[in-house]
Amino acid sequence: MGQGRGWEGAVLKLLRAKDFEFTVTGGEDVTAGYRRVRFTDGGMLAATGVHPTMWVRLWFDNAGRPHQRAYTLVDPDPAAGTFSLEFALHEGCASDWARTARPGDTIGATVRGTGFEEPDPAPSHVFVVGDAASLPAINSLLGTVGSAPATIWFEGALDGLPCGADPARHEVREVPRREAGAALVERVRGELPEPLRAVSDPYVWIACDTATTRELAAFVRKELGVPRQRLHALGYWRAS
Repeated sequence: MGQGRGWEGAVLKLLRAKDFEFTVTGGEDVTAGYRRVRFTDGGMLAATGVHPTMWVRLWFDNAGRPHQRAYTLVDPDPAAGTFSLEFALHEGCASDWARTARPGDTIGATVRGTGFEEPDPAPSHVFVVGDAASLPAINSLLGTVGSAPATIWFEGALDGLPCGADPARHEVREVPRREAGAALVERVRGELPEPLRAVSDPYVWIACDTATTRELAAFVRKELGVPRQRLHALGYWRAS
C-alpha cells in the first residue's frame, strides 16, 4: 500500500500477525448496495489454512492515514489460491475502494486472531445477531452448525442480499437500523431471553458494529448467564 499502518499495524506485528497482498481478479454488484470482489490470495491460504467464518483485515488509505476493516472469506479455494469478499457499500474509504477496484489492483491484508472453535456440545439452537457487513460470516456459520435450527436478528433488509438461511430451519427477523443500533439492542433484549432459556445447548453469535456488539455481548453474558464458550462476539465496524 506504500504507507505505514500506524499503531494498529505495529501492535498486530508484535502479535505475530501475518501480512499478505491480494490481487483483484474481478467483481460484481450483487445489489445496488452490496458488491462482491474476487481475489488471488498471495499465498495466504496455503500458509494459514481455512476454517469457518475466517476473516482478514484489509488496509485502506483514508486521506493519507491507514484504515483497517475486517471481511469474511467467501468461497475460499486453497488449491487455486482464490476467494471473494463481499462489501456492504456506504460512505467511507473501504466502500470507495470496492466500488472502483479493477483486475490487477492490489491491497494489503493482515491475518491474526481469526480462529473458530466449533461449540462442544453441538448447539441445539443457534442465536445470531448481525448485519450486512457480517452476512458472509453468518452464511459460513449456518453452513457449519449442521442441522441445528437458528434464529437470526438481521439489522437492515436482506432485499436480494446473498443469504444462506434455509426457511425450513432458520428464522430471519429483520430489524431496521435506528438510533445507532439501539433498535436492534432493544429487539434482542426483548426477544432473546425466552427462546434461549427453552433450549438445552444454545450458542449465541454476535457480529455488528463494535458498540452494539459490546452491549449485546454484555447482556448475554451478565444478564442471561451464557458462558463465554457458548458465545462468540466480534465488532465488525465502528459507527462514526
